[in-house]
Order: sequence, then structure tokens, then C-alpha cells
Amino acid sequence: MKNRMKISLLALLVVLAVSCNTEPQAIDYGNDGCHFCKMTIVDKIHGAEFVTEKGKVYKFDATECMLNYTQDTPNSDTGVYYTNYYESPTELIPSSEATYLISKELPSPMGANLTAFKEKSTAEKIQSDLGGNLYNWEELKSYLNK
Repeated sequence: MKNRMKISLLALLVVLAVSCNTEPQAIDYGNDGCHFCKMTIVDKIHGAEFVTEKGKVYKFDATECMLNYTQDTPNSDTGVYYTNYYESPTELIPSSEATYLISKELPSPMGANLTAFKEKSTAEKIQSDLGGNLYNWEELKSYLNK
């Protein structure tokens, strides 16, 4: 009887741990749809995700769609924002760790010309080549809220 209780408790703990995972999921490019604009996610540099504290994943075709979603649903769940980045397409990093470049010479799927970079030095190099403005996550949210 005690072994059954221990096994049941362990199984319950495993289910709870797995169901509350706030890690990003891989985007299935060409198949997953954007939660905000409903377009199919195909651009491997500009995808984004929002993962709630409960582990629900919302996928977006661009960081600007993710930010538009959060503006349209101000009472939404709390969680972690992730973005694809220029240096390693298809990989996701926390949005708060990225440096963002808005440059007309580097288009994004929704027309904001917004690209994330993992390394600020890479963003600065691309900015010097293509022009545009750099933002951190908080600055970007303020800029796009205008």
C-alpha cells in the first residue's frame, strides 16, 4: 500500500513538472500558424513565442505580432517571451536578452523591419552596414506602443 502511494505521488509530481514547463517549443516552420495574425510561420529569423507560467505556448511569425498580441490582451497570463535571432535562425532566446534592430534594409514578415540579435556587437555591425536604430526589449516595447 505504501509503495502504491509513493508511486502515485511520484507520478503526480512528474505530471505537474512537465505540464508547467516554460521552455520554448520548436517552431514547425511552414506548418505552425501565428497566434496573432494567423499567417503560417515560415521566416526562420523572425519567429517568436510566448510561454505562460502554466506552460501554454503561443507562436508568432514575428516579434511585432507577439507584441501586438500582448497589447490586445493586456490581462493575459504572465510568462516568458522568446524570439528567434539573426545569428542562429530557428533558435530562440528570451526576448529580454536580445538587441533589436529596426532597419528598412532588413525586412521582417509583418513590415516592421524588426530583427533580433543575440549579440549586441553583431547588431551594431549590421546597423553600421544597413542603417537603422537599435533597441533593447523595454525600449522596443515602448517604441512599438506608440
